[in-house]
Amino acid sequence: MYRFLLTRQWVILTLVALLLIPTMIWLGFWQLHRHDHRQKLNQVINASLAAKPVPVESLTSVGGSVAHDDIYRRVTAKGRFDPAHELVVRRRTNSDDQVGYHVLTPFVLDDGRTLLVNRGWIPSPASQTSFPKIPAPAQGAVTVTGRLMQDETTAASGIKNVAGLPDRQIMLINSEQVGTLLRDSGDTSAKAVLGGYVELVSPAPGGGSPQLVPSPKEDSSWIGIGDINLPYAVQWWLFAACVPVGWLVLARRELRERAEAREKETETETEPATV
Repeated sequence: MYRFLLTRQWVILTLVALLLIPTMIWLGFWQLHRHDHRQKLNQVINASLAAKPVPVESLTSVGGSVAHDDIYRRVTAKGRFDPAHELVVRRRTNSDDQVGYHVLTPFVLDDGRTLLVNRGWIPSPASQTSFPKIPAPAQGAVTVTGRLMQDETTAASGIKNVAGLPDRQIMLINSEQVGTLLRDSGDTSAKAVLGGYVELVSPAPGGGSPQLVPSPKEDSSWIGIGDINLPYAVQWWLFAACVPVGWLVLARRELRERAEAREKETETETEPATV
C-alpha cells in the first residue's frame, strides 16, 4: 500500500524533510541564544545607566580595554577638548536614520592622558572628501560626563575599516588605531590614549549641534523591547513541527489518490461491453 514511498520522488522528498527538521531546530536554538545574549546585555546596560558616575580613569587605562560589564557606565573626566585634532566617523546615523558623521574629539585630561570623546552626530556635507565644519566644543578647563564604550571592531560592528579615506576621516572608533593616527598627524598629546571611548552626555552642545548620541532605553521586559529573536526561535520550531505533519498529509493524499485511481480502473474493467 505504501510502496510509492520507495519511488525516487518520495525518497528525495523524505530526505529533504529529514534534513529540514534538525536544521530548523538548530536555527531556533541559535535565535534563542541571541535572545539570551540580548537579555544579558540589557541587564548590563540597565545596571550601568542606573549607577552613579565614576572617574573614567577607574574603568579604563592607557592601552587597556573596557570590560563588558562597564559598557554604558557613566563616567566623568576633567580636562580640555583638543578640536585641532578632531576626527569624524563616517556613515553614522542619527535618531531619524539620516546618514552623517560622528564627531570624535580628543579630550586631554589634567594628567596629560587623552580620552576619545564622541561629541555626537552632524549631517554629511555636500563633498564627502572635504572635512566638514563642526561646531566648537566647550573651551578651556571643563568636566565632561559620558557613557563609556568599548573600542569598535569590524567583527563586532560589521563595519568595514576602509583604508585610504580623506584626511581626518575614519570608519571605526578604536583607541589604538586612532591614537596611532593622531600621533602620525603630529598630535604630541596623544602619546597616552585611554582604551575605549566616551559618548558625551554633558555639557550639552550649544545650539544642539552636534546632536548627542541618544541613550539606550532601559529595558526590563521579559522579552526585550524590539527583540525579534525569541519570536523567530518559536517560529523555526513551529516550522520544524510542521514538516512531518506536512509530509504525512502529502503521503495520505497520495495514498488516497492512488486508491481512487485503482478503483476507477476496476470499475472500467468490470463494465459490460456495449453491444
